[in-house]
Amino acid sequence: MKIGAHYLGNGECEFTVWSPTLNSVAVQILTPEQQVIPLKPQAEGYWQAKVSDVYPGTLYKYVVNDENAFADPASQYQPEGVHGPSQVVDHHFEWTDTAWTGISLESMIFYELHVGTFTPEGNFTAIIPRLADLRELGINAIEIMPISQFPGDTHIEASLAYRNWGYDGVYPFAVQNSYGSPADLKQLVNACHEHGIAVVLDVVYNHFGPEGNYTGQFAPYFTKTYKTPWGNALNFDDALSQGVRNYFIENALYWLREFHIDALRLDAIQAIYDLGAKHFLWELAEAVHSFSQGQTWKRHLIAESDLNNPQIIRPPELGGYGIDAQWSDDFHHSLHALLTGDRQGYYEDYGQCADLAKAYQDTFVYDWKYAPHRKRFHGITCRDRPLSQFVICIQNHDQIGNQMKGDRLWQRLSFEGLKLAAGAVLLSPYLPLLFMGEEYGETAPFMYFVSHSDFDLIQAVRAGRKEEFAAFHYDEDPPDPESAETFLRCKLNWQLRNEGQHKVLLDWHRQLINLRKSHPVLLNQDRNSIHATSDEDKQLVIVRRWCESTELVFAMNFNSSPVITTLPILHDAQKLLDSADMSWNGPGSQAPEYLSAGEELRLQPTSIVLYEGK
Repeated sequence: MKIGAHYLGNGECEFTVWSPTLNSVAVQILTPEQQVIPLKPQAEGYWQAKVSDVYPGTLYKYVVNDENAFADPASQYQPEGVHGPSQVVDHHFEWTDTAWTGISLESMIFYELHVGTFTPEGNFTAIIPRLADLRELGINAIEIMPISQFPGDTHIEASLAYRNWGYDGVYPFAVQNSYGSPADLKQLVNACHEHGIAVVLDVVYNHFGPEGNYTGQFAPYFTKTYKTPWGNALNFDDALSQGVRNYFIENALYWLREFHIDALRLDAIQAIYDLGAKHFLWELAEAVHSFSQGQTWKRHLIAESDLNNPQIIRPPELGGYGIDAQWSDDFHHSLHALLTGDRQGYYEDYGQCADLAKAYQDTFVYDWKYAPHRKRFHGITCRDRPLSQFVICIQNHDQIGNQMKGDRLWQRLSFEGLKLAAGAVLLSPYLPLLFMGEEYGETAPFMYFVSHSDFDLIQAVRAGRKEEFAAFHYDEDPPDPESAETFLRCKLNWQLRNEGQHKVLLDWHRQLINLRKSHPVLLNQDRNSIHATSDEDKQLVIVRRWCESTELVFAMNFNSSPVITTLPILHDAQKLLDSADMSWNGPGSQAPEYLSAGEELRLQPTSIVLYEGK
């Protein structure tokens, strides 16, 4: 069942809402005449009516049980914010992407961005002039943090009123009004496709934000059976859950159909609770894949999960849900712990070179191993799944935002460490993700920021943020998430990409991406064509990848001193890349240009060197 307000043309609009427990629902057309038109009950708890003399831009609310009026749970636009009325949208748009055939999942190089801080303007259309730079870098997929309508303090300047990461959205169908209109988002997607860039949209199907959520006035969207970090769980398997499932499946199809979105990133699916025989994610994947079959390019679902459970991405015939890919945190945690020395929180479970070597070869470090931080056994092997089903990174919104001051690696690592980190990610066999500005060493932090209108909620958020970092015994409080200054400090400094070491780092990323896209060994994602070893004493991780008669071997030195080692090459090899080279502003390489099997080489501190053998 398609829900929401659907403009049919010629001044006619069809309104559909799911309210199985209400006695009456009427649509209130907010014109000077203030029309109130009853909706007629349909099967399975839906209410519907076709109304004439309603045009795009018309504001409306639903009156429930002849009492209170609320915005549409499936509102497609909230021009006055989360507490205001909904607006009828005409989705007609002059698309020019008819020749677009999409980007294959296994070749995607993701670039995660936050619309509000990516540009000074902080809106959809301001991203368009930056697309050529991203494409020239080698990016072929942008991943946009959530854009569903979230709250804001509308009493201040519009550009500062809505400050939010996006995970506090309460209208999953409504494009965030401070970012632009639905047409503006379509303009961005259309431009991305013209530049050969796919668009991945981050969607949240595990909770609603704490302010402006009125869905409970319409239907049992929540269940008390399960608890999440955000309160009662969404109702995917309790009484009357079929309407909740349809709500979110329709949401996914809405973005794919009306906005030509290429893939959806599903936030924290471990908080989507469903003990039914057919998990919601399985039903969602079926719907998306069925939709794709009638399209000129395939759409994808990518899950964020900390379960280390390949059931999510296995096909249904193997007992899985059929999701196309999932994030893998073990790679990030292993690499981050080695680079930074962090051992607090979940980093307690990492820090050995063997962890990173296992992440390269087996994907999951914890594959039914005891995890000290979790105090239990965690994960299961995923070696039956292709390497191209896993997304990895060294920086993303969470991992930066989880630092108390939102410090990026530029603040935490040496320049040599930054190059090593980039090489480790981009030479891996997994799908790499960069966080906006990472490619040139952005100096602006990415802190947690929000904007609420409820004073008690504001105080609760501040207190929660302080409590989150209490165990780390910092000498000061975290930045105020409610402050506009916190938000403004997170804006990117694009001019840095042309300056000094920032430009060198950008060129380094460009070179790595070009190698990744062109070298046959790096294009080979066969799980049986990679082998990784480690040396804890020397703080070394060595990875060998191969394809037919060609092999690539890269050695990563996490030691603060030079080390001497041999590489597991089968043929004489030529050096392709060395982060210690002076051309990359390094201290000067001591690794030879050519290397024979069994020959020793000397690696500079905190460096990565890549050899090719044939």
